[in-house]
Amino acid sequence: MFTFETSDQKEVRRFRIAQFNGRTATFRSAGSAVTGHVRSIVENKSSVPAAWVITIIPEEPKPVVATRPAPRMRSFAEDFC
Repeated sequence: MFTFETSDQKEVRRFRIAQFNGRTATFRSAGSAVTGHVRSIVENKSSVPAAWVITIIPEEPKPVVATRPAPRMRSFAEDFC
């Protein structure tokens, strides 16, 4: 589990929406990124300004599948030139 604290209300709202919809969310800090499901969002009532502690369960990165480019289709105009 990955836990961090933030006071950015827009970021907290984004994580709440991701938690509600069951989607993954990505947190970026100092050039590194953590992607996973949001487990909890708890307000830290003793801090001024308001801050929230967010817990993310990291998700394994999906393997990259090598694909071949699709064959190029000839256009209608090429047939008559």
